[in-house]
Amino acid sequence: MNGGLLVAGTTSDAGKSVVTAGICRWLARQGVKVAPFKAQNMSLNSFVTREGAEIGRAQAMQAQACRIEPTALMNPVLLKPGGEQSSQVVLLGKPVGELSARGYHGGRQQRLLGTVLDCLAELRGTYDAVICEGAGSPAEINLRRTDIVNMGIARGARLPVLVVGDIDRGGVFASFFGTVALLSPEDQELVAGFLVNKFRGDVSLLEPGLDMLHGLTGRRTYGVLPFRHGLGIDEEDGLRVSLRGTVRESTVTPPVGEDVLRVAVCAIPLMSNFTDVDALAAEPGVVVRFVDRPEELADADLVVIPGTRGTVRALQWLRERGLADALVRRAAEHRPLLGICGGFQILGEHIEDEVESRQGHVEGLGILPVRVRFAREKTLTRPTGQALGEHVDGYEIHHGVATVEGGEPFLDGCRAGQTWGTHWHGSLESDGFRRAFLREVAAAAGRRFVPAPDTSFAALREEQLDRLGDLIEQHADTDALWRLIESGAPQGLPFIPPGAPA
Repeated sequence: MNGGLLVAGTTSDAGKSVVTAGICRWLARQGVKVAPFKAQNMSLNSFVTREGAEIGRAQAMQAQACRIEPTALMNPVLLKPGGEQSSQVVLLGKPVGELSARGYHGGRQQRLLGTVLDCLAELRGTYDAVICEGAGSPAEINLRRTDIVNMGIARGARLPVLVVGDIDRGGVFASFFGTVALLSPEDQELVAGFLVNKFRGDVSLLEPGLDMLHGLTGRRTYGVLPFRHGLGIDEEDGLRVSLRGTVRESTVTPPVGEDVLRVAVCAIPLMSNFTDVDALAAEPGVVVRFVDRPEELADADLVVIPGTRGTVRALQWLRERGLADALVRRAAEHRPLLGICGGFQILGEHIEDEVESRQGHVEGLGILPVRVRFAREKTLTRPTGQALGEHVDGYEIHHGVATVEGGEPFLDGCRAGQTWGTHWHGSLESDGFRRAFLREVAAAAGRRFVPAPDTSFAALREEQLDRLGDLIEQHADTDALWRLIESGAPQGLPFIPPGAPA
């Protein structure tokens, strides 16, 4: 078997990443050797593979759904926004420069089509099936000429296309029809059908619409997935929850001890790898909020400054908002504070940056005895170590090089009083370390909070991926889906006018 499928969407956040992961887990449970693929990803949530390549976290999680190790082949092009107009381009896991949106779409993107097709061909030569994820919508007619992630890759590799629509937003029938009708005849030939996502209610009420959609387009619907809370795997393009909401729409499990523990995460600009706090939110009795006002720190037992693609910009934002002063006061009062990656750099004494912001010498918050110099080479590693008497695994993605000049050692960073700083992402996913850290935080905060002795973050991730696989197995026509992956789009699909503009 040498099967393949492109999961496209009517919009961004229609559920492409979730559906792709669900199909991958369903296939893996059938004994199929399957891999994920996304030609081009725009995300500030990234991961480091074992060979030291940077890829989108969504593809790393989809690889976990396949029960395989992620590699750079699965996400050959990663764009990391650095502002409104430019992004760092990461090619095959390594940064190759900064480009404006106009510069990228104006020529560079199209020249990468051969590279991404080669990566896909290599995966297809190794695995029985490759489930590809698109980006945004395939009907973005202004970008079709240079597209390498939607119909460009589908045409280049002759992949059948399944279009996912989020019915919870409304207008899903118009979105399905309009998506097909804005594609060229050659692109339409590959669009096999649709998958409805996030449906609430009685499916029988939806069926007449699905029948009419089939009559209008000649294309069937491969399944209706019900709305389920807390199914989002690591997001790509932004924070899917309100800044004042809880993480992942999750509910807080009652604490083991007498008190809950309140965690406030500063919602700094260009926030990256905010998935670091997922492991905290998974702990019974831990309440995680994203905040952007100093008064929201008052009742927090722990404040986290997460990673960012713009350390100096985030530091300026903290000062403009009054959050910087609140953080300095908090540290002086010996109240727990954790900085991760860019957040760690912000807590230091000063920053020399001629690479990211190009602002030269910038004074940090001065809470930790650390000096940071930005290097042109990016650090991409998967370190392991010990902290608080426990084993810790992590991964590093940063240009800033920290020189620690005091405090107590803490992973690659340091601790001063009740303030901790490290470049290590993912450290809180190490269960023993997370529990030890939360015990320290609770003691410093005067809370009678007790970490649950049996919370396994890895097991919770597996349960989440199995739930995604269950969604596909129980609510999609898996026989038809299998035929689609194995044999490609049905022959003789009708053309829906008007098609793409000339």
